[in-house]
Amino acid sequence: MAETGARPKGSWGRRCGGIPRVLKRVSKLVKLEQEPTSILIVIANGSTKPSGLACCDPDHELLMRDIIVIGAGHNGLVCAAYLARAGLDVLVLERREVLGGACATEELIPGFKFSSCAFLCYAFHPKIVADLEMKRHGFHVYELEPLEFRPFPDGRHLVLYRDEARNVAEFARHSLRDADSYPRWNRYWERVADIVNPYRLRTPPTVAELFARVRGTEEEAILEKVLTTGFADLLDQWFESDVVKAALVHSGDVGDPRGVGTAWPSVNLAGGAMDVVADVGNVVGIVRGGMGAIASALAGSAEGYGATIRTSVEVSRVMVEHGQAVGVELADGSIERARAVVSNADPKRTFLRLVGRDALPADFLADVERLSTRVAYLKFHAAMRELPDFSRWLGRDVDPRTIARVWINPSVAYYERAWRDAVNGYPSVDPVMSVQIPSLYDDSICPPGRHVLSIFAMYAPVHPVKGGWDELRASTGEALIDSLTAYAPNFRDAILDWALFTPLDIERRVGLTDGNIHHLDMIPRQVFAARPLPGWSDYRTPITGLWLCGSGTHPGGDVTGMPGHNAAHALLAAWPRHAGTQASV
Repeated sequence: MAETGARPKGSWGRRCGGIPRVLKRVSKLVKLEQEPTSILIVIANGSTKPSGLACCDPDHELLMRDIIVIGAGHNGLVCAAYLARAGLDVLVLERREVLGGACATEELIPGFKFSSCAFLCYAFHPKIVADLEMKRHGFHVYELEPLEFRPFPDGRHLVLYRDEARNVAEFARHSLRDADSYPRWNRYWERVADIVNPYRLRTPPTVAELFARVRGTEEEAILEKVLTTGFADLLDQWFESDVVKAALVHSGDVGDPRGVGTAWPSVNLAGGAMDVVADVGNVVGIVRGGMGAIASALAGSAEGYGATIRTSVEVSRVMVEHGQAVGVELADGSIERARAVVSNADPKRTFLRLVGRDALPADFLADVERLSTRVAYLKFHAAMRELPDFSRWLGRDVDPRTIARVWINPSVAYYERAWRDAVNGYPSVDPVMSVQIPSLYDDSICPPGRHVLSIFAMYAPVHPVKGGWDELRASTGEALIDSLTAYAPNFRDAILDWALFTPLDIERRVGLTDGNIHHLDMIPRQVFAARPLPGWSDYRTPITGLWLCGSGTHPGGDVTGMPGHNAAHALLAAWPRHAGTQASV
């Protein structure tokens, strides 16, 4: 088994080239002995302190950045790129040697590169791709087709595509009624998408405001149903085949697919678990070079606009003076000052560890401590000498890319059991598994003739009731191997080496509280205007000059870039030189 705790080799410490534009103004005011790289004169805006920004300390003006971004996760990099594009002096500080946070590519096994946490590009907003010229910086997605293969223990299977007509034909092999229902099911979720999509790239509404928008229309009943109905119950109303229901069930962080409100994750996906999303130009696919290539493209964009990115630099605390964030202290004791600090860390880590209790109101702290981060997952990685064999279902002559994404979930009841095991404190005995083999599209991530395979397994307890994750890691990984070998008989023997990331490993490596990949559970009481907390969904915090930009803010988790986009635009709206002009950046 590969080592899971080692820091990845290599480093990324590029700095922006040349003298920042702002130094041209500085040079007129200050006689400099040498070319500086990070000096900024801050011109006071009369006697009025801009809302959400720290006042300038005259003793530190010449050493003060405009913005410090804590964490080079993909949202932090999106935020940094937009702010730098607007002309601000931005410094990004990343604890690890590798960029991307949970959106990273890492050589976990010699010669094999893995998307270590996030694994699929399906919701990254095309506006951000265009605005930040990501394709110019190497961003490329291999379109996944077919979307997924789903084998069932009794020999039945489904192959699902982007094309609705092909999926109708697949469903018709199992139920003509379900084949007839499927297009109407998609239209249903498109109507849900029409309700929520206008709020993706803006400060979010409350649920009451969402209802107000659709009151008196058919959409009001649709919205009420998805907020109050269990997803499995909704499937029962639409479909009859257990195969079709198993293929479509998805309750994400809400867990039990029969629980009230478990249709909500499909609202967040704006189109349902089958990856039929509103057509805003999304490509569902494999990122060339792994998910870390997203971070690489964003870093290239940010640096191109003048931002500075430093890796292997750990922020130990946010400096708060008189209720204002004025910079950060690093683990080595050095200090970086800024007019505003933007945290890409999750809300719990930001407030409870980086800011500290003494700087925050007691009632706010109590609310932060109650934030739900109870849902966790496992991520398994294997270097493969050959592909897993699914010929029992597909035969020998199928296009190998048919198995680039495999889902193991035989039934709704199976999904329920996987959740129930985790809730009771045990790794799921029969986990729901999303298996990815990106090397079928991208041969740059492994040696010739070999393959990279990863499993995203649902669910896992944050804190197991018997033993800790360090004790359970090996046996849990072996159980995952057994589970997939039941479908692909050669799987175990085809493994050259493997690694498993438990929730504890994810927290240690990436800094996500409780290993929560969405920063906070994506559940009805923690979305829209309640994300991260009611009254604080505008990316601000009780600390003047401290902002949030990570997945713990609206619109939430997954690799979308939207929280970073929205935070940057909210901050720019409060910035004196840009107030009222954020739409142009």
